[in-house]
Amino acid sequence: MLVAGIDSSTQSVKVVLCRAEDGTVVGSAAAPHPDGTECHPRHWWQALEQTRDLLERADAVAVAAQQHGMVALDEDGAVVRPALLWNDTRSAPQASALVAELGGAETWAGRAGSVPLASFTVSKLRWMAEHEPDNARRTAAVMLPHDWLTLRLGAPEPVTDRGDASGTGYWSPGEGRYLPEFVRAALGHEPVLPRVAEPAETVGETPWGGRLAPGTGDNMGAALGLGLAEGDMVVSIGTSGTVYAVAPRPAADASGLVAGFADATGRFLPLVCTLNAARVLTSAAALTGADLDGLAGLALAAEPGAGGLTLLPYFDGERTPDRPDATATLAGLTTSNATRENLARAAVEALLCSLADAADHLVAQGARPRRVLLIGGGARSAAVRALAPAILGTPVTVPEHAEYVALGAARQAAWALAGTPEPPRWPAPPATEHTAAAADATAVAEIRGRYAQLRDAGRLRDTIGGQDL
Repeated sequence: MLVAGIDSSTQSVKVVLCRAEDGTVVGSAAAPHPDGTECHPRHWWQALEQTRDLLERADAVAVAAQQHGMVALDEDGAVVRPALLWNDTRSAPQASALVAELGGAETWAGRAGSVPLASFTVSKLRWMAEHEPDNARRTAAVMLPHDWLTLRLGAPEPVTDRGDASGTGYWSPGEGRYLPEFVRAALGHEPVLPRVAEPAETVGETPWGGRLAPGTGDNMGAALGLGLAEGDMVVSIGTSGTVYAVAPRPAADASGLVAGFADATGRFLPLVCTLNAARVLTSAAALTGADLDGLAGLALAAEPGAGGLTLLPYFDGERTPDRPDATATLAGLTTSNATRENLARAAVEALLCSLADAADHLVAQGARPRRVLLIGGGARSAAVRALAPAILGTPVTVPEHAEYVALGAARQAAWALAGTPEPPRWPAPPATEHTAAAADATAVAEIRGRYAQLRDAGRLRDTIGGQDL
């Protein structure tokens, strides 16, 4: 039997067709999405329709999609406005206001599992209520991207899963239920919200007669695709950077740095997300006039520490730390170190320092990683793989490149097909282990120290209204 997993991300849709018993990929397809921080859901459906021939071969299907996106529907089920996506930061003031109004950070962390930022659905609802009151009044139901696609694929009612629901800001991982007072405070009224299905429940039937699994968020899909166990920490470098680990208990970090998500299996997935990840590399490649492979070669040709250059890579604002209006900063530039090689090295070191900070936040919340897995498009960079062990402070395992979000969705579909208490056991992906070079290990304290100084100086400038100290 065959199962299909759908990864509907910010930039594209990717579909894998797998054998249900062992996960062997027998087919794949992809189609692009429009770029930007908002998108009408019809574009996701139009892209998915391009993969229809592959999907119709599947006995079961599941969707994993970008988290947090706000899909507002009217009472007839029509889309009210283009979906605001996770990377849209306009709702930062509304996030802060909601935290203050509803008991502060401790209350949000304890009840919703996370202190909301601009990326969270609850913050976007408040933004719409304030800036588009007519749209807010028309909104009769609110869904997430994967929920909307699951409904279009044949679910008879709006349905979601606990993993994706945990990223809304109005569903409690600890209590396992929606928080209606939170969503009312954001939108002004209580809309219809998707039913939260069990992890392996069959929630509908596709038009061609296949089973439809509940689906999940993209990070939860990747965790399922990788077969993560307790003690595994993932560092993922995609459009966003994410660091997460499987945990038996929900997290509740009042600092707001760690999001206390649920996973797709009944456990939990504490996660730290950065807004700037693989695009740090593409931006640096453009600045140096290189492609991504060329950028890696330039970075590896430079000495550790980039000759004193330090980059703060907040090109598009930042989510962790919460600095939505921040910009990138390059410090330490002199006539002697102003080379393409040093700029490339500084970009790779900055990306990894940002992710190392994220890993430190997880450890502070009790994560005890036995191994670190490095995945995502950014992990294909030879420079990232070479420098990661020193800056992250541990050997890293790099699984063979694959569409792990889509594979996780396919595994969930196979689980629904099997009807077993646990997901089917699929072989672990081939992987290589990377350790730190001696020179990199010697220089890492200085590199991270300079990065921390620049990061914290930027926070102080934000605090005093953007004035230089």
